[in-house]
Amino acid sequence: MTFGLYLYGIFPEPIPETVALKGLDSQPVYSQVIDGFTFLYSEAQHEKYLASRRNLINHEKVLEQAMQAGFRTLLPLRFGLVVKDWETVVTQLLQPYKEQLRELFQKLDGRREVSVKIFWDSKSELQALMESHQDLKQKRDQMEGKALSMEEVIHIGQLIENNLASRKESIIQAFFDELKPLADEIIENDPMTEDMIYNVAFLIPWEQEPVFSEQVEAIDQKFGERLRIRYNNFTAPYTFAQIAS
Repeated sequence: MTFGLYLYGIFPEPIPETVALKGLDSQPVYSQVIDGFTFLYSEAQHEKYLASRRNLINHEKVLEQAMQAGFRTLLPLRFGLVVKDWETVVTQLLQPYKEQLRELFQKLDGRREVSVKIFWDSKSELQALMESHQDLKQKRDQMEGKALSMEEVIHIGQLIENNLASRKESIIQAFFDELKPLADEIIENDPMTEDMIYNVAFLIPWEQEPVFSEQVEAIDQKFGERLRIRYNNFTAPYTFAQIAS
């Protein structure tokens, strides 16, 4: 029993059957061309799909394998999208958003999304801050074992917070200033964890990724052991394939 069609993404060109892909529930992945748009899909074995790590990876893997096969321009669809039939796709997606989809294909043609996530150890940064600002360290040390007023506690706390924010901003600015000239578009996202200080996606010319990667490494080297960098150079362009509502 099937529950409809599970959709993975949209491509601007037909994908031949020789590109063999397996999707969720180990189902074969097919392509369906509608009005010049090629949809990758498999038969849905569930009405709804749990956003488990395995399912998310399998969804992403279908798109990445299609990209590896040479179909680089795509609009990834959100995980868990199950539709009843192709008529639903036409009425709910193609008819209202056809022109926006075509504009997105034009924007993404010849370009790829890469992402940079920067992490630091907040405790180490705080310690380094105190070592480089002895006056601030002295004020903090004076707090220990003393009955300070609320105003004094807030003042010292704000000084520490502002100085940490300044250290963080200098790191972010270094990455932004040196990577921005290599990108056609940049989207900054909210940090995902407490130790993540910067989460940004870049849309860059496809063949320029090695140059971009080298620049990320060069900036990272400037900061030594202070940072951990998570750089993803091969992913479906979720960030830059958003339909304006």
